[in-house]
Amino acid sequence: MIETHIPVKTVSEANNHAHWRYRARRARAQRHTTRLALSSHLARAAVALPCVVSLTRLSTRTLDDDNLRGSLKHVRDEVAAWLGVNDADPVVQYKYGQAVCKRGSEGVRVEVHFGARLVESITGAVSAACPGARHARP
Repeated sequence: MIETHIPVKTVSEANNHAHWRYRARRARAQRHTTRLALSSHLARAAVALPCVVSLTRLSTRTLDDDNLRGSLKHVRDEVAAWLGVNDADPVVQYKYGQAVCKRGSEGVRVEVHFGARLVESITGAVSAACPGARHARP
């Protein structure tokens, strides 16, 4: 398992009605901070695909599940880019969580889990969902 803390404050993107310029600036800042945290704390060569990425939002208040996913969108996009896959690729499974913390220590905890049993369970689930996927491309 690999774990790191990303010091970004996430907000519900679905309920945020700010100007598009501020939303784009926040997205850029979250992706940049995530990229710096991943490149300085984790070695890319140590991650073997398939894997499970756990994203835990640390904040003073909690969100419901659909707003939780939206608040972690930019972090998820950058983690997927760091892994070298599209964030919709089934070889990476994402799990979401949240925890309450003190003001000033907000952020996102990223954990990357990988192992032999995990590889078998994910590849089995992918092959069951897409039985002809192996033969789709020559």
